[in-house]
Amino acid sequence: MEDYFKLVINAYSLIILIIISLVFFLKKRMHKPEDNLYSMILVTGIATIFSGILLGIVISTTSVELTNFLIIFLNRIYMIGIILMVSLFAFYTFYVSKKDKGLNLKKWVWALKIFNVINALIMFALPLSIKFENGVMSTNGLIYPYSFLLLTCIYILMSIFVVLDIKNIKQRKYIPILLLIVLSSILNIASINYPQVNFLMNPAFVINIMIMYFTIENPDVKMISTLELAKEQAEKANRAKSDFLSSMSHEIRTPLNAIVGLSNNILEIENLSSNLKEDAKDIVDASNTLLEIVGNILDISKIESGKLDIITAPYSFKDELESTFKINKVRLEGKTIDYKLSIAEDIPYKLIGDRIHIKEILNNLISNAIKYTNEGTINVDAKCINRDDDCMLIISVKDTGRGIKKENIEKLFNRFQRLDIEKETTVEGTGLGLAITKNLVEMMGGTINVQSKFGQGSLFVVQIPQKISMLNKPKAQKIIRKSIQQIINFENKKVLIVDDNPLNLKVAQKVLDDFHFNITTATSGDEALDLCRNNVYDVILMDIMMPGKRGDEVFLELKKMTEFNTPVIALTADAVSDSEKKYLDLGFDDYIAKPFTKDEIKEKLERLIS
Repeated sequence: MEDYFKLVINAYSLIILIIISLVFFLKKRMHKPEDNLYSMILVTGIATIFSGILLGIVISTTSVELTNFLIIFLNRIYMIGIILMVSLFAFYTFYVSKKDKGLNLKKWVWALKIFNVINALIMFALPLSIKFENGVMSTNGLIYPYSFLLLTCIYILMSIFVVLDIKNIKQRKYIPILLLIVLSSILNIASINYPQVNFLMNPAFVINIMIMYFTIENPDVKMISTLELAKEQAEKANRAKSDFLSSMSHEIRTPLNAIVGLSNNILEIENLSSNLKEDAKDIVDASNTLLEIVGNILDISKIESGKLDIITAPYSFKDELESTFKINKVRLEGKTIDYKLSIAEDIPYKLIGDRIHIKEILNNLISNAIKYTNEGTINVDAKCINRDDDCMLIISVKDTGRGIKKENIEKLFNRFQRLDIEKETTVEGTGLGLAITKNLVEMMGGTINVQSKFGQGSLFVVQIPQKISMLNKPKAQKIIRKSIQQIINFENKKVLIVDDNPLNLKVAQKVLDDFHFNITTATSGDEALDLCRNNVYDVILMDIMMPGKRGDEVFLELKKMTEFNTPVIALTADAVSDSEKKYLDLGFDDYIAKPFTKDEIKEKLERLIS
């Protein structure tokens, strides 16, 4: 009856193990080293339990001494299987505790193989005898104390691995390992006085294998864990990229601020020779091109990271289109192009949308047409379909330029790609403009289409839905604006400019000189703090990325001063995603990205100084 009970327990253990194995092997797996080790544990477990069941069947069905050889052989195989399974568990424990430390797995796998081969040879060589007394079979021999000592050593070794990785003991990977150590140690010790409990070793192993499956080796769980790790690594890489882009933006925009600012000052000098004026203008144009490239790279980074937000507010589409059309006109110099703009009269005076990104779309489409057209015509046309409060903007840019080959149209909106690039080495740009345009249009719920014939020209058509804010222009608008302009007076207003770069200080001073400010400069955060403790200013222009105390740190210290209420503008080359929101959230009164224009800084100062 006892032998029958043992057979039933082992049979159930085998069935459970086979079911787990089938589910495990039929699922898509990651094939990581620990997965392969778990596979070996499953296969070894099935073979070991099966040999145990076979041994029980042979013992229960016969007592003829001719079967002694088969019983001894199966007994040795069963015990070798137990040792192999426990050693695989130990190796699994060793691997999961060391895999983050650059473990050379192949070397240790060979050590495991050699250990088990030597162990098998020893266990086949050690004495094992069978006795039949009154129809009852008993076994004895040196193989039993050897197995007990070896298993004890392996469990101690597993415990050491766990203790050495004690800081990660709460991780779920140790749940089945700890359970195995506890259960197997109890059974191993109990078997000294009660050998009959040995049959519980197989169910104990199966319980642990099952727990391993549901905690750490389930392929679905592993897949999710791997995806979560990949996501975490991607986010970390994205943060590193954002930090790099922020640094790159600052490093490029800082000298550009000086180049553009000083060149514009040269252009304003009276009686300047035509050659010098032309050279200064070329410097400004080249700087703006470089600034556009940097802006495109930053924009595509924002889109990729999902940090680019569409911020809607009332704006004048006509003004933005006319301004963009006029700005791009300077790119036509040296080209014989009939450059035309047509704006439908029924386009509402004020729309609700993302003014900045609408303007970016317009600029990308128009500048792209100019780049690839040397002669002929460029027609920029804007129409709309109005229905209730909705306005569907329809913007088309048609040129007679190089056109696009049919097979290349699908590649047109790919990032960092210009078509027939080997023939277009004189064309400026990164190949990001149209990719950004497509993303921006789709983020606004619109569409972009292109028709082109190679050698004849291209037509880009963009449709963007907007909301109507104000259908017609108020008649009193100009009069009100003029009266506001007349009230504002900067004369004798005190301004503090904080910047560690002497050239940037020079540019800011020259811009503000035209407004008749009383200007004070500081080249460090500490100097700015000292000046603010002893003086009162009407406005402070604060650079952010300075050695020592950063501008935002200086600003927070200023806010702690009693009775400090001076408006502070963040004047910085940090123009990455959400920079403006970041500084406004810190408490800055406004934000200006370098390089800045005279009109831009005047507009900000007018708002803050009454």
